[in-house]
Amino acid sequence: MGTKDYTFVQLNQLIGRKTGGISVYPFTSSIRGREEPCSHMIVRGKAMAGRAEDLFNLVNCVLQEVQFTDQQRFKQFVSQSKARMENRLRGSGHGIAAARMDAKLNVAGWISDQMGGISYLEFLQGLEERVDQDWSGVSSSLEEIRASLLSRNGCLINLTADGKNLTNAEKYVGKFLDLLPSNSFAETATWNSRISPGNEAIVIPTQVNYVGKAANIYDTGYQLSGSAYVISKYISNTWLWDRVRVSGGAYGGFCDFDTHSGVFSFLSYRDPNLLKTLDVYDGTGDFLRELEIDDDTLTKSIIGTIGDVDAYQLPDAKGYSSLLRYLLGITEEERQKRREEILSTSLKDFKEFADAIDAVKNKGVVVAVVSPEDVEAANKECSNYFQVKKAL
Repeated sequence: MGTKDYTFVQLNQLIGRKTGGISVYPFTSSIRGREEPCSHMIVRGKAMAGRAEDLFNLVNCVLQEVQFTDQQRFKQFVSQSKARMENRLRGSGHGIAAARMDAKLNVAGWISDQMGGISYLEFLQGLEERVDQDWSGVSSSLEEIRASLLSRNGCLINLTADGKNLTNAEKYVGKFLDLLPSNSFAETATWNSRISPGNEAIVIPTQVNYVGKAANIYDTGYQLSGSAYVISKYISNTWLWDRVRVSGGAYGGFCDFDTHSGVFSFLSYRDPNLLKTLDVYDGTGDFLRELEIDDDTLTKSIIGTIGDVDAYQLPDAKGYSSLLRYLLGITEEERQKRREEILSTSLKDFKEFADAIDAVKNKGVVVAVVSPEDVEAANKECSNYFQVKKAL
């Protein structure tokens, strides 16, 4: 693609010379306690204080002046994106499985799958052909998408700098906002944001599997406590490490708790097993009920968790974190409450969490990125356990 005044190469060189980088990407997340997700296009950039005007000018150039006229360049982007997604499937299939499970469990997950999961790969495979067959249609669609995304009314700017530089930057912010369209052309649309809730095997040519199982534990009535962070980390570092990695022979196994949506996920990567790994996940509740843990081990787990929650951040990361907390409605009071809950985690919390985690065993959805042989064997052993989707 080109811009009105620069070629693609010149624009990249300018960004490299005058800024510390500019990136544009979609951000979607559930918000705790709300059905509607939070979804934004995020533009991130950083520059030295004296380059603030250049930074805003270049961001405006990237957003508004790109011309959707170069068919070959665009096709190259599509092919590169498709190749990246295919590589992710082969090398990081657990990420694709996690996105797909989320898509079956909430609206934010469905949106993320459309823009970065298996649905996105299927879209790219079709788009690659459309670029050749209907370039004028694709080009006008790109213009429509830009018109619907860019709006002064929907724009939120988060600046991180010292006091003097914040004040100096205000005039550039005002000018940048003035250049944005005042009205969004986006029409309100109702999406059928659900995919089949059944267990799914995404089949690729591979020697190893990526196995996931997840459920929403808020649906069981579980109320969020900071102790969940400590417990999740402990399950990953002990039970899943021992059973999925050491005994099972996988490269790794871990769990993840999305506190915004309530989705608790188990995942393995480069895993020689399939059903055996799912049995390990299902045993997690009993592992917690039978757990005996001494004070020293518990203290180490708490310290490790607090280290993750309050990790050191450079200024740009601090600013970005504060923006996300604002978008997701997370207050300082709530963050302090979670810290206190983490620090006061006890063995009793581990035992009580077992009931919540049983929701994954009893009602969980399974998505695995697997070899054709392993899914065939699994569907023979457990009659038609997986719906099969061929991806590559």
